[in-house]
Amino acid sequence: MTTLSAPSGPPPTAPTPEATDATDLATFGYEQQLHRKLGSFASFAAGFSFVSILTTVFQLFAFGFTFGGPAFFWTWPIVFAGQLLVALCFAELAARYPIAGCVYQWSRRLSTGLTGWFAGWLMLIGQIVSVAAAAIALQVVLPRIWSGFQLVGTDTALTSTDGATNAVLLGTALIVVTTVITAVGVKVMSLVNSVGVACELVGIVLLVALLFWHAERGPSVVTDTGGAEGNGSYFAAFLVSALMAAYVMYGFDSAGELAEETKNPRKTAPRAILRALVASGVAGLLLLLGALMAAPSVTDGELAAGGLPYVLTTQLGTGLGKALLVDVAIAMFVCTLAIQTAATRLVFSMSRDGVLPGSARLAKVSPRTGTPVLPALIVGVLAAALLLVNVGRAELFTALTSVAIVLVYVAYLLVTLPMLVARLRGRLPAHEGFGLGRFGLVVNLGAVVYGVLMAVNIGWPRAEVYDPAGGHWYLEWFATLFVGGVLLVGAGAYALLRREHRRTAPVAVAAGVAS
Repeated sequence: MTTLSAPSGPPPTAPTPEATDATDLATFGYEQQLHRKLGSFASFAAGFSFVSILTTVFQLFAFGFTFGGPAFFWTWPIVFAGQLLVALCFAELAARYPIAGCVYQWSRRLSTGLTGWFAGWLMLIGQIVSVAAAAIALQVVLPRIWSGFQLVGTDTALTSTDGATNAVLLGTALIVVTTVITAVGVKVMSLVNSVGVACELVGIVLLVALLFWHAERGPSVVTDTGGAEGNGSYFAAFLVSALMAAYVMYGFDSAGELAEETKNPRKTAPRAILRALVASGVAGLLLLLGALMAAPSVTDGELAAGGLPYVLTTQLGTGLGKALLVDVAIAMFVCTLAIQTAATRLVFSMSRDGVLPGSARLAKVSPRTGTPVLPALIVGVLAAALLLVNVGRAELFTALTSVAIVLVYVAYLLVTLPMLVARLRGRLPAHEGFGLGRFGLVVNLGAVVYGVLMAVNIGWPRAEVYDPAGGHWYLEWFATLFVGGVLLVGAGAYALLRREHRRTAPVAVAAGVAS
């Protein structure tokens, strides 16, 4: 009788989580090239720092208050509710398609290569302009912290020649630093970003508590229109003031941009997207309310002129006020870093599919750092070049950065609308990690309706927004002209790439062009 003996040697080992994630990525046709280093907090931090309420609320509070008075506060929860619908859709897609360059990838996989390409193209232009807008915001706080930061002249206003030139110098220096960090590796970027976000979260909690402690009036101030309606309807003024919140609450999808560098992205990225937006929405709501309650006056014009920095330095004193402004400057730093990182991953993702000029070079990843170095450099150079516009034409730079948000909203629509069509046709793939269940159709439809309405609202030709000085019709219509120009250039670039693809018939994926 023969007995069977157990096989000799060590038992087979289970695949590591990193290997499992790499295998998952391979099902989409991509090799794991980026280094997978990000955990839950780092993924959340990417989205939270992109939104960065300390950066954008400090930068744009005066805008919203000027047009809507204290009651502009109510635009915040409305925009938050709309963007939450979008974020819920994105969370579902992040669980289905955990791929870098998420907006581009989601759109092309839900529709066609052409639609996906335009989603990626619009998002990329919007992100590059957003890097410049975030970097130039340093001028709002640094000279208030220390006069030595005003390297050019004495006038710190962004609209003055001195302020504009100084803003370009500070912004360029910041972009140089963020470009280096983005290029040296996701681990360094994640560490810097996570520390910065931790500082921002602590700063927000402290700032909100101090503002409520120094309240000059009750919360009923948010029902005061401040005479913003003039002789007409307040609704029109309210719509303009909503642009402030719309400019702030986007970029929460950054966790999806970094999906190929995130551990267990099907579960981590959806939660990070939602947490980033919810945390930003709640904190921003409290920050706006605290500022309106703590402002020395809401009628003397100082709040409209000085915004939140004015409230801090007058109510908290120069010492504590400046200390909190340092925290704001840190938030602006990590915000710029987060936007540039997201844009870099989008360039890499599109280039890997062969749908950008110079794709062969742009798709290369440094084996040492695990990052696409050339895209980081190109995004940094283009953003720094955009800053120069502010020196000669501050109003043009303001219009440019404002309209960039329209591009982002349209790019989002090129995801949510194809997603709605696919959902109605029953073509959404099975989800893993996050799903909306029976609420999916209602949420998706709401996201599309909100996106259309807000894109129209932001881009509507308003002289008071895009041409406050008057006399420049092209500035008033800048949103329409700029978006149209970007679409025309994009169409030309797409046609050239498609022709090149047909001529060379590459073996590479080139899925976006080939579709």
